[in-house]
Amino acid sequence: MSNMVQTVLIYALPVLFAITIHEAAHGYVARYLGDNTAYMLGRVTLNPIRHIDPMGTILMPLLLYFATSGAFLFGYAKPVPVNFARLRHPKRDMVWVALAGPASNFVQALLWAIGYTVLVGSDMNERFFLEMCKAGVLVNLVMWAFNLFPLPPLDGGRILVGLLPRRQAHAVSRLEPWGFFIVMALVIVGVVGTYWLRPLIAIGYWTLDRLLLPLQFLLA
Repeated sequence: MSNMVQTVLIYALPVLFAITIHEAAHGYVARYLGDNTAYMLGRVTLNPIRHIDPMGTILMPLLLYFATSGAFLFGYAKPVPVNFARLRHPKRDMVWVALAGPASNFVQALLWAIGYTVLVGSDMNERFFLEMCKAGVLVNLVMWAFNLFPLPPLDGGRILVGLLPRRQAHAVSRLEPWGFFIVMALVIVGVVGTYWLRPLIAIGYWTLDRLLLPLQFLLA
């Protein structure tokens, strides 16, 4: 029981930052590109309460954690509303709005990795904070990779729709009402984890290692 509480405490802050900044980034970029919908509804904010979905952010992850003994976790925040028709260049700008969320998670992963490197390099071996930094990297790389999966309503699906020619884009966008269930089915049978998440997360860790080389050299 104490281990579970410690795990929750270690992951709580990274998860809150990850979902809050991810959703706010969508709204901020949409506003910059012409759509004020999220801003008018108070969703361009770093207040996590405005982005938390009671079912998807709290109840579902907890139920899955207990049901699978921590082997499988899934959750989601309230999607930021975007009126793509109000963007100055709807098809092109859709890509930037969708990309903003995963990009914010990769930046956060880098910041948590920098924090970990500085703590280790400064001989500050406080296990709780080291584990929180490692959790921050993992949580954000998982969100970055998962949301890039090329199927709507995930960000990767919207990016794909924005990049494809109109006819093919329309065909992909028609999958959106069933996209969540298709993705969940692919997660359950292991397709997403084996052929998408693991390879992409490995690339993410490799990239972070390369980016951290100058800092590691300075702290050596």
